[in-house]
Amino acid sequence: MANDILVGSRRGGIPCQPSTPDAVVTAVEGTLAEFLSSQIATLDAVDPALGRFARTSRDLVLAGGKRLRPTFAHWGWRGVVGVREPIDPVLPALAALELMHTFALVHDDVMDGSATRRGRPTAHRLFAAEHRQGGRVGDPDHFGATSAILVGDLCLVWADQLLAQAALTTATVFAVRACYDRMRVEAVAGQYLDVLGETQPQEWSLDRALVVARHKTASYTVQRPLLFGLALAGPARPGTTAVTEAYQQYGLAIGEAFQLCDDLLGVYGDPAVTGKPAGDDLRTGKPTALLMLARQLATPAQLAELAHTPAGAVNPADGSGGSHPGGAAPAAHHLTDQQIARQAEIIAETGAVARVEAMIRQRVNHAVRTIRDAPVHDDARAALTELAITATHRPA
Repeated sequence: MANDILVGSRRGGIPCQPSTPDAVVTAVEGTLAEFLSSQIATLDAVDPALGRFARTSRDLVLAGGKRLRPTFAHWGWRGVVGVREPIDPVLPALAALELMHTFALVHDDVMDGSATRRGRPTAHRLFAAEHRQGGRVGDPDHFGATSAILVGDLCLVWADQLLAQAALTTATVFAVRACYDRMRVEAVAGQYLDVLGETQPQEWSLDRALVVARHKTASYTVQRPLLFGLALAGPARPGTTAVTEAYQQYGLAIGEAFQLCDDLLGVYGDPAVTGKPAGDDLRTGKPTALLMLARQLATPAQLAELAHTPAGAVNPADGSGGSHPGGAAPAAHHLTDQQIARQAEIIAETGAVARVEAMIRQRVNHAVRTIRDAPVHDDARAALTELAITATHRPA
């Protein structure tokens, strides 16, 4: 149905914007590369080890990715200013969102103990390997985690520095910073709830999983970047209130759909395409919307299999409020690949996958209708309509 709406929009005379706006991505990456080159030179002059540390950080930033956050921010800005406004003054602000994203990814990988990201070793794995290869004293894994945390911290500082290079009026800077700060707070809040959910699975529910999705993903992936772009456009113009409302609704819908798609990819994605191991959410017992739905829909026999750990104990993550000696639920980190595959089969058998796919379609349809009626420039309307599909129907 989402594709039907998209086709209908094209028939309505909206020019079709490529789903991967290469020009914007290229401009953002060029801005990042130039900025990071100067930062590496500064740290290299202090100590060669710092130069190597900075180059590793740069490589993580430039290692690929969809660049969705600067892309959404760009179209949020274009939706108000139109096609003729030069992009150069706002490019540093757009690129800063990618540095913030790298901060979030690197820290997230440390928290989850992830081995790969974008098909490459995660930051903490890279630094641990460097420690081992150098024959250094101490625990390589501790050094890896510590160094990765510092990479994330550095990227967040770099994001602030790059944002400050945008050519904006003082009033615009205050509005942009307010949106940027709120985005960061919501991302941290969502991440904490995500971590908390793994420790209190018996207290989690589908509604709470969606709250996590709204803050951890929807806010800083789609909704706030759109509003960030709107803030970059400068003082309020006629129709700004209506655009703000449209961006909020569109951003929330597509952001939630994006996370629901991630939930599916976390269980059923091809690691060769996603760049991440399959089944990590099941290994950690992360109470995603997909897993919460599966437990709601499961038969008693299916629920027993989903709740079973290799040690033979029952994990009360079905929401039944069961307990475990000491008040803690047993960890699911030691599930074998075969057990992970079986749990994935059970989740599909419950109908949870089909239900999540329907939730994604509903959100995409709502977002497309919202942006179709919004008072934005047609090129931005077309791009956001395409992005509603491509960001939520993807293999990685």
